[in-house]
Amino acid sequence: MSHAQPAPTPSPADDTDAAAALVERFLVASMIPDPETAATFMAADVAITFTGGRKFSHPRDATAFNAMRYKWVKKKMERTDVAPGDGETVVYNTGTLYGEWPDGTPFEGNRYVDRFVVRGGKIVKMDVWNDSAERLLTQKGIEA
Repeated sequence: MSHAQPAPTPSPADDTDAAAALVERFLVASMIPDPETAATFMAADVAITFTGGRKFSHPRDATAFNAMRYKWVKKKMERTDVAPGDGETVVYNTGTLYGEWPDGTPFEGNRYVDRFVVRGGKIVKMDVWNDSAERLLTQKGIEA
């Protein structure tokens, strides 16, 4: 007679590993850019806030914004840190941006921090910060 064993309860490490992998897959899709695939990693009511407090509700909005800001841009992902919470996991992805400004001038080493809140296997919140504005000010000779 066999007794069914209960399914193992996921550990917080499982949750944090899954959240980190989800965020990294989202970022890869975003860099293609493939906003429709990127959206599959996000909740339907996701809240996206970019630098300068710009609010978006879909990755296609962020892609359109980046198309105005850069000729092209990619991320050199250097680190992903996770913090488990009660029913959610916060994921930080940090590294540098590289690409070309709209005039074709190349850049690299532009620091970024992306913060994600993952709940129920989906990204529900994304906050983005980077040094693009600082770099543009420096190019204009403004050291404020």
